[in-house]
Amino acid sequence: MNALGRRIAALIAAQGPISVAEFMAMALHDPAAGYYATRDPFGAAGDFVTAPEISQMFGEFLGLWCVQVWHDQGRPARKRLVELGPGRGTLMADALRAARVAPDFLAGLEIVLVEASPVLRAAQRERLQNHGERMRWTTGFDASGDGALFLLANEFFDALPVRQYVRTARGWCERMVTADADGALAFALAPLPVPDSVIPDDRRDAPEGGVCEISPAGLALAEEIARAVASQGGGALIVDYGYGRPGFGETLQAVADHAFAALLDEPGESDLSAHVDFANLAAQAARGGAAIFGPTPQGAFLEDLGISERVARLAAGNPASAASLRAALDRLTGAGQMGTLFKALAIMPGGAPKPPGF
Repeated sequence: MNALGRRIAALIAAQGPISVAEFMAMALHDPAAGYYATRDPFGAAGDFVTAPEISQMFGEFLGLWCVQVWHDQGRPARKRLVELGPGRGTLMADALRAARVAPDFLAGLEIVLVEASPVLRAAQRERLQNHGERMRWTTGFDASGDGALFLLANEFFDALPVRQYVRTARGWCERMVTADADGALAFALAPLPVPDSVIPDDRRDAPEGGVCEISPAGLALAEEIARAVASQGGGALIVDYGYGRPGFGETLQAVADHAFAALLDEPGESDLSAHVDFANLAAQAARGGAAIFGPTPQGAFLEDLGISERVARLAAGNPASAASLRAALDRLTGAGQMGTLFKALAIMPGGAPKPPGF
């Protein structure tokens, strides 16, 4: 067991088992040894590859999406572009480059990067140095900004902590992290069931052994974003992997060096994430007073925005790059790649025009 694992075990010994969500928060964000606090996990040299790292087209289309939504809502002069979990700044750089087609959108645009990791902040500052005078960083989403809100979140919600509940003969019991007789971290069920109201209505008929994953942080954030969009205008676009209809299986996973890893063995050394429950996320955002579009598969979303036509034009102009362009297109939109598992969800002001891609 590594140092962070020993600290978690000591915490459990002192106060009792902790929730899966508490374990995830410590493993990912502990200031001294948390996964995101201590490294750059992206790309071939890291632990996983995200869509912006596959092709600049992804970020460009998201930037153009914001421009179109801005145009459809009357081109408000006061506006800000917020990205949750900006990684290396790749998506934001590509989005801003594509947005040059609309100089009025960029004029006076405030850029807000929601990032807690000092390592990734440094990478973002380097990648986006040409926009330094208009950028600022925060550690959490701030709904109090001025002007229309345009928000992008790519593979952000999947990394928010989840609580896990297992259907047993005595009811829904929360899965906890404890320490076994040898001091190693292990899973166990809480002895007393939670009230049925904790479990969404469409999950309560799960068979015994079924698992329900809930992200309180994700649901609260979705509602907060929705309230801001509903009152300030603009639009939020969430792209992530997840499911549109609820299931009863466990999706929490650990990934290191592009392969699955053990969840509890070396906390802080692997990425932890869970599939986004888009149905629950959309319902919570609707409670915030916003109009919801989607979720729609990422492949269909990008195709509707014109990614195949873009690839065809680029390939015709540069035949030497045709094979790599088509490979990127297949990875982003193919049913066996990211096209189906990944989904897009739009949060819009009530009465706003239907956003592109939906």
